[in-house]
Amino acid sequence: MRAVLVLYFKYFLRWDDNLSTVVYHTFVAICYLTPILGAIIADSWLGKFKTIIYLSIVYAVGQVVMSVSAINDLTDGNRDGVPDTIPLHVALSMIGLVLIALGTGGIKPCVAAFGGDQFDESQDKQRSRFFSIFYLSINAGSLLSTIITPILRGQMCGIHTQQKCYPLAFGVPAALMVVALVVFIAGSGMYSKVSPQGNIIVKVIKCISFAIKNRYRNRSKSIPKREHWMDWANEKYDELLIAQIKMVLKVLFLYIPLPMFWALFDQQGSRWTLQADTMNGNFGAIQIQPDQMQTVNPILILVLVPVVDIIVYPLIKKCKLNFTPLRKITVGMFLAAMAFVVAAIVQREIDPTLPKFPKINEVQVKVINLGTENLNVSYKENLNLPSETLSSYKASAYMDLPVDSTIYFTYGNISQGFPFEGFSGETRYTYIVRNDNRVEAIWDEDISRKPEQGNNAIKFINNLQETITVMVDNENVTDILPFSFSNYTMLKLGVKTIKGITESGKNCSVQSMEFGFGSSYTIIIKECSSSMSIDYIEDIKANTVHMALQIPQYFLITCGEVVFSVTGLEFSYSQAPSNMKSVLQAGWLLTVAVGNIIVLIVAGASGLSEQWAEYLLFAALLVAVCIIFGIMAYFYTYIDPAEIEAQFDSDGKKKKEKEIEAMGLDISDGPQSQTKM
Repeated sequence: MRAVLVLYFKYFLRWDDNLSTVVYHTFVAICYLTPILGAIIADSWLGKFKTIIYLSIVYAVGQVVMSVSAINDLTDGNRDGVPDTIPLHVALSMIGLVLIALGTGGIKPCVAAFGGDQFDESQDKQRSRFFSIFYLSINAGSLLSTIITPILRGQMCGIHTQQKCYPLAFGVPAALMVVALVVFIAGSGMYSKVSPQGNIIVKVIKCISFAIKNRYRNRSKSIPKREHWMDWANEKYDELLIAQIKMVLKVLFLYIPLPMFWALFDQQGSRWTLQADTMNGNFGAIQIQPDQMQTVNPILILVLVPVVDIIVYPLIKKCKLNFTPLRKITVGMFLAAMAFVVAAIVQREIDPTLPKFPKINEVQVKVINLGTENLNVSYKENLNLPSETLSSYKASAYMDLPVDSTIYFTYGNISQGFPFEGFSGETRYTYIVRNDNRVEAIWDEDISRKPEQGNNAIKFINNLQETITVMVDNENVTDILPFSFSNYTMLKLGVKTIKGITESGKNCSVQSMEFGFGSSYTIIIKECSSSMSIDYIEDIKANTVHMALQIPQYFLITCGEVVFSVTGLEFSYSQAPSNMKSVLQAGWLLTVAVGNIIVLIVAGASGLSEQWAEYLLFAALLVAVCIIFGIMAYFYTYIDPAEIEAQFDSDGKKKKEKEIEAMGLDISDGPQSQTKM
């Protein structure tokens, strides 16, 4: 669903880029904040199995509401193809997204932890393999959805008017979610279900609060210090709970630097997609759209997870290198930083190929001479711009001018000035000019940004003496009056057939040039007889840097994801007390939410005008965080929660040393084994 969400915001709800990006990352952040709620429900009330079922229903309902919100005909009373009551669609969309965020966030920590519950303590290897397969299956779904959902969106549907089919793009995932839920419930009798152990979160919060208050009350130097600040809760809470909280806090402290990884990783769906929007996606027989480049990540995941799990890790082990989970996470962060360095290098290749658009108080003006004589174009004297002479059917380059300028057109002895009236800053305009015993000139607003989604923006000018109806590949574009502009039409890659029917009944056609990705052309229709005679004016060049250059950065960040994310899921489970598995999974997922918030803060506060510089900023921040995490990980001591919990009796009191030794537990160095990093 996320694959088309930004496009839904932009092209259906008509939001601008900034609002669409902010809402997108806010939604993702909420999706990874709500796991805390799901973990509380699972560990304290319903248990993981029932929590997954109930919140999956909420999830599916949210998808249905999103599908309904995207039905164009819902409020299109005048049947013009545009919803009449956009606020209703916005409201339904927000309700749907909130329900989806509650559903997906609620089940995220439960699904991973529920899977881990199916293995006992002697099955560490099998459980580790499960987390790899679990992550593999997630990305298999991601791959299918990233390919299929844009295809569903691209279908045309509607009762009164044919529009991009967002209801289908949202509705199919809703239906599949229902199917998945039915399959999951069908296996109920096969699962090992761990019962919830009371409102553990409330106990934890109260215990921590009491420890802090008690420590503050006993801050006198005459009072003996205790080994750990949580030990100040001993007066009220049992030793087992305190030991479990120590385990959780120890891991959560280690998670503090991790959101920076996700701040980089989740930009694949925003910044990297926008980067691909300025690149050439022609792979020969296959034409890749910018939003489809995200499929590289799940494809690589499907390849790299088994390769790393079956080949790389065993080879490292044979080399007698102790590649511990925290070392894997550190390497993953470094690889993600390197991916953004590569992204910056690619951006430096792209930037020279991009058009320069006008600044805030400026406009860019292009002039096309449709007259029979040479046209002289000049400006106010104080602009210090040279005049330019254009022969018939020739166009000037875009000129940067103040918004209050006057432009002068001269044919021989006939001259006339045209003040810029109704012009807005940061916008491009085109004048068409002709001579007929006087100077005739009209202007039209051009697109002032690169065409998106691999489209080519095409605008026609009718220089005939009669109205002409223009069609491209048998699709009607518009009727164009003489000496007038058409609206823009968006064309995909390749050669198109342009046809025209004049008011007097003449038919003409011509094969167009081969369009690339992201170009803009003004096409002058000069003649319509047996064939159509046209001239092309290039307004924005097609993308020349190939999307294949993004593959190295996707490869690096995917390698980082494999050793970072899969390891993090397993580490969170293995280091969690028996009654807080989902809570620690939620803590891991919370790092994703904070990472998306970091994107909004850093991108907004950096003030960098160059995208490549922003990429390097993120890379530098992650390298710095990686070093900090590496130091923290070096001093981390791995624990066995089951071993620690076995040292306490049913009342939560620590057993005597002789009892512990009789159980075969090593307490020589305390409850923690001394494996570093």
